[in-house]
Amino acid sequence: MELLNGKETSQIIMKEISDAVRNRKSEGKKIPHLAAILVGGDGGSITYVNNKLRACEACGFESTLMRYDDSVSEEVLLNKIHTLNEDKSIDGFIVQLPLPPHIDETKVILAIDPMKDVDGFHPMNLGKMALNMPAFISATPSGIIELIRRYELDTAGKRCVIIGRSNIVGMPLSILLSQNKEFGNCTVTLTHSQTKNLKEICLQADIVIAALGQPGFVKEDMVKEGAVVIDVGITRVKDESKKTGWRLSGDVDFDQVAPKCSYISPVPGGVGPMTVASLMMNTLKAMDLKGK
Repeated sequence: MELLNGKETSQIIMKEISDAVRNRKSEGKKIPHLAAILVGGDGGSITYVNNKLRACEACGFESTLMRYDDSVSEEVLLNKIHTLNEDKSIDGFIVQLPLPPHIDETKVILAIDPMKDVDGFHPMNLGKMALNMPAFISATPSGIIELIRRYELDTAGKRCVIIGRSNIVGMPLSILLSQNKEFGNCTVTLTHSQTKNLKEICLQADIVIAALGQPGFVKEDMVKEGAVVIDVGITRVKDESKKTGWRLSGDVDFDQVAPKCSYISPVPGGVGPMTVASLMMNTLKAMDLKGK
């Protein structure tokens, strides 16, 4: 069994990005600038945004954080998005999800300029991705593909089962892995809450990707010997042995499943860091597309 070490891999990627930015700076060219909008005080969202801002610093990017209370109106948020769309100093920006119930997330996503949509959530980017055209790909699916590429895992002709059909992970990942290109060409089964005989389906898979947000869902008896298992889940669960009173858990029962795997990603330290690295890659790409 070998770990798919997303932490180490992401550090290599960010070093590559940092070198590229340093070269740009020495040539007097523009430095990438990522902006983030954070609404409310959700602990998870704050952590995610702070991780992204720290990654900007590590890559040599400029970054700007705009924070709003939970009570911010949809109109104010949309106006800010319009301002960022028009601001030529900003190469890409994100609106951290989830948003308060009174704000329409779809309306917010549609308001973002697709050329600055480094999260890859806009329908235009999703559509281009599906057609195998150049696009900003959602950071988590992109990070998973990059992790597979860096470890040179063989995907051609393999059976892949993805558990979870979200618009930001499962669905786009199923398309990417099935496309006729390097580190694609899988036969993909996209499963979800209505899938019957899930255990039997998973046992046929050469690659299992768990992205449903249920800690420890994937058990030893759902994975065949030698499978590749990629765990996208990350949930806080109670753990009195920790000073914090909680620990992070993935969607895979790691201790029981790992011995059966050829490769497996840990939580934390697997897909999470790759997601942040992919966001940095998208931001650098956004600037390059503008010819700056």
